[in-house]
Amino acid sequence: MDAERSSWNTSPVYDILSFIGDSKERDLKSYINMIKQKTIYLDFQASTPLRPEALTAMMPYFSELYGNPHSNDHIKGWESNKAVENGRQKIADAINADKDEIIFTSGATEANNMVLKGLEKHLQDANKKTIIVSSIEHKCVLESAAFLKERGFKIVHVRPNSEGIVSKDALEDTINDDVGLVSVMLVNNEIGTIQPVKELAEVTHKYGALFHTDAAQASVFMNLDVDQLSVDFMSLSSHKAYGPKGIGALYICGDYKDALKPLIHGGGQEDGLRSGTLPTALCVGMGEAIEFCAHQSASNARKLNTLSHDFMNKIKRSIPEVSLNGSKTFRHPGSLNIAFPGIKSSHFLQSLQPDVAASTGSACNSGIENPSYVLAEIGLDRDKAESSIRFSFGIDQTAEEIRKAADIISKVYRQQAAVVFAV
Repeated sequence: MDAERSSWNTSPVYDILSFIGDSKERDLKSYINMIKQKTIYLDFQASTPLRPEALTAMMPYFSELYGNPHSNDHIKGWESNKAVENGRQKIADAINADKDEIIFTSGATEANNMVLKGLEKHLQDANKKTIIVSSIEHKCVLESAAFLKERGFKIVHVRPNSEGIVSKDALEDTINDDVGLVSVMLVNNEIGTIQPVKELAEVTHKYGALFHTDAAQASVFMNLDVDQLSVDFMSLSSHKAYGPKGIGALYICGDYKDALKPLIHGGGQEDGLRSGTLPTALCVGMGEAIEFCAHQSASNARKLNTLSHDFMNKIKRSIPEVSLNGSKTFRHPGSLNIAFPGIKSSHFLQSLQPDVAASTGSACNSGIENPSYVLAEIGLDRDKAESSIRFSFGIDQTAEEIRKAADIISKVYRQQAAVVFAV
């Protein structure tokens, strides 16, 4: 314990907290700015910076254009409503949907909840009381499914293969005529695996069931044409796509809009599906960000692929024993989940502070010490899962940043591994 305390007292994290604790006598703001400038951020799957175009478009709606977008009797309300609808149209255009098929939410978590819980009565009325979700879905989908299990639904978890892919055959072996809904995320938030959503949706429809996909991690680099994907519902996140936090959207195929029941009741906004005053500025910002990503998705994919490829090669040269978790082929081009033998990822990440920011997995699992259930589902043992770190890259990052981060990571790993393997 004394050795651990000694190690902690000499770590960069301790230095930061000491400065914060002594903030009355130091310029804390200057120190934090220095830390931010120094840190190389490799956690873009957790959140992305706001695009300048989005910020510029949003700013007027924080000040002079402050009207309630649902005030129908005067020009202040009309101008805010027009801004919201312009944002909605941009999102619709980006995914080849109609504007009235887009519902604003507080984020992808709410959108996912809205689909699973909102379809409860529709599925009961249709006597389809089985729901299939992949076993590596985001926690909000798994927890929503667990909620429905308590309400009488049968929940079936379809498992991926060792690369994290839910195959068409795996779904075929699981589905039957009692299934009313299948939910499989497009891009996994921990290992970056891209699922064959179109194939899975086609199997689902063959059995008369509805298909939902959580596409929160996909819009930066993928074409999200809902017709090509053949999905009935699709959840989108703003802050994963260079937009503001606190806003998301749900695509609802027009044929099934009446099937959903609202989770939030009140004034009947969003066609009665989500009551409450919409945040005009956030709707505007999300529209700008999603439009930008849609136009740049192909070039974004190329840039991210180059960065992740260079990073992995440099890490591999320095630490040959590392391994990549998930698919090497069907993956998010800017995401790498890497196992570093002999270390605990949480301790390793602390040792990288404040130089490199990465994560052990989903930010939604913060504070949870158990190994990733996603890594367990693809067959990793506890030791390997606990030694795995997710690195994700940004579209404006430079090759120099990535090389520097790889050098820092390799140096810290060699230092820690020397101690571990010497014991």
